[in-house]
Amino acid sequence: MAFGINLNGPEYEARLKKPFSPPTVSLKDIHNAVPKHLLKKDPVKAAAYVARDITFTLLLFKLASLIGPWAETDFSGYVTSGSNKVLAKAALWGAYYWIQGMVWAGIFCLGHDAGHGTLFDNNKINNVVGFVLHTKATASMERDENYVPYTRSEYNLPEEKKATKFDYAEVFEETPIFTLFRMFVMQGFGWWIYLSKNTLGSKMYPPGTNHFSPSSPLFKPEQRNSIIISNIALAAMSALMMYVGPNLVLKYYLVPYLLCSRICTTRTPPSRITGKPNGLSSGGPQLPLTGLFLAGAGDSSSITYRMTMSHIITKAIKTVLKDDYNYDSTPTFYALYRSFTQCLFIEEEGDIIFYKNKDGVAVREVAQAAVKEIKESGWDPVEQDNNIAFPKLD
Repeated sequence: MAFGINLNGPEYEARLKKPFSPPTVSLKDIHNAVPKHLLKKDPVKAAAYVARDITFTLLLFKLASLIGPWAETDFSGYVTSGSNKVLAKAALWGAYYWIQGMVWAGIFCLGHDAGHGTLFDNNKINNVVGFVLHTKATASMERDENYVPYTRSEYNLPEEKKATKFDYAEVFEETPIFTLFRMFVMQGFGWWIYLSKNTLGSKMYPPGTNHFSPSSPLFKPEQRNSIIISNIALAAMSALMMYVGPNLVLKYYLVPYLLCSRICTTRTPPSRITGKPNGLSSGGPQLPLTGLFLAGAGDSSSITYRMTMSHIITKAIKTVLKDDYNYDSTPTFYALYRSFTQCLFIEEEGDIIFYKNKDGVAVREVAQAAVKEIKESGWDPVEQDNNIAFPKLD
């Protein structure tokens, strides 16, 4: 509940009333349910998406450059009032920022997918495309090791049996306005904080691990030359922005970049309110709670194609997951706020552990009887999922 308003989706509310039973569906079962033609690479289509997004970027730059001159003509004589002209210009710039931000989120995903070798058959082409697109749109290549939860001990909280409301309030109490401020910082600058300090990154690395250092423990020795090349590209991009001048950067680049960052970061945290397995499988991926609009807008394909493919894949895996498929119609931004207030820390021990809120309470219980039954059946989810040999994309 935020500011006294509850916008939770009915599906979410229903799940809270039902103790969580870990599904016994394996990752292999889920993988096998996906239509095989969706696992095939299509270099031509991938190249078309890259060309499309670059074309969109250049076209939007051009259209934005025409806003000022068009306004000087009173928008071809259709808008003559001073206040109306200001509103019209603001609306056009707002539209440019929003659409350009979505296009760059798509470029981010294209670069990310290329870095994973899923766009083209030739890995050298994948590396070059990923390198160029990430340098332009996001300024770096990253490893998927973020949003790692904090534990009780990391907050120096007393053990659960001894902790009081005061102990939790001392650590977590904050006003809704400050929570919104933290959300703004995360969406606008969290990406850079993660890259420079590994905040909410994997705890297998020392605190303050830097993604820009070639000697960082994040990278293998044979990868260090690539980090140096990446840093050179960052310096070149920075020099280019200095060359074009701060006015053009602020006018055309900064806001779409921040919106791109917002789209990419918004897609992840709302899904973090799900249970975290520790020894027992949670039954595969918990599907994102963000809306189809955001999920489709920032992806490596057109919005229509992405939503079509998502529908096909969702329909397929629902036949496997059945009642364990999670869907949440909660508005995206409310779900994000909910994550900031409900997903604060986890316990170090437990077969299945859920995030806990500022009161030290998990919003959903675990069906311990179901967990015991699965254990006694001899089913080993770790061994089962570790033995999966997923086929590579064709």
